[in-house]
Amino acid sequence: MAKVVKVAIAGEGGQGVQSIAEILAEAANEEGKNALYIPNFGVEQRGGVSIAFVQISDGEIGFPKFQKADILIPVSPRAVQRTTMYAGKDTVYIYDNSLIQEGEVNDNIVGLQYFDVTPPCPTADHPNNDQPQDMITGEPKTCSFTKPGPGVDPGDIPEVKKVLAIPANDIAKNELHPRVFNIIILGAVIAATEVLPMDAIKKALETKLGDKFKKNPALRDMNFKALERGYQLIKSAM
Repeated sequence: MAKVVKVAIAGEGGQGVQSIAEILAEAANEEGKNALYIPNFGVEQRGGVSIAFVQISDGEIGFPKFQKADILIPVSPRAVQRTTMYAGKDTVYIYDNSLIQEGEVNDNIVGLQYFDVTPPCPTADHPNNDQPQDMITGEPKTCSFTKPGPGVDPGDIPEVKKVLAIPANDIAKNELHPRVFNIIILGAVIAATEVLPMDAIKKALETKLGDKFKKNPALRDMNFKALERGYQLIKSAM
């Protein structure tokens, strides 16, 4: 029986974890594999923990959800606390040991977060931010003014097969751009699972962001560099 690779990715709303899962599933289907993606959103209107469940296999996938992940990637402190139940003795656990900061929204620099990020609300530090609107009704959304919390506490990490800490957020912020943080995580997923070739993911990125890439080829280079950077972070840590 073909092995089913089970991946759970979790983060704050707007960090792009659902986009990572979606592109994994789409790339797997294009490679002739079976893939199943199930999103799970927090009950909060904005800023809740979002969890994406992905299964990829050369054979059949028996159940839509799973109890323990082969690869578990929480990318925020709250996500670490919310996903403990999916960690088991055979789980490879990857977390971002950077301080999680509020993402920067700028349409000139586009990562996959472009598809599921909510624009920031006005704050004391950024009073000119536009009030976000519901994409369907056009009505203003209620803003949340919570501040970014501290980094991940290693004591919160459950007992697993292997723990890999990567500074994805710091790399995105200092070397590339905050908006490609989740592309670094996507590269890390590919390296950890080895279930899909990098070319398949790049092709899927082209499909998702092709129009943006055509308008500004530098965006393609930045996203692909982020993808490779995340891949190498895991390969060097394993």
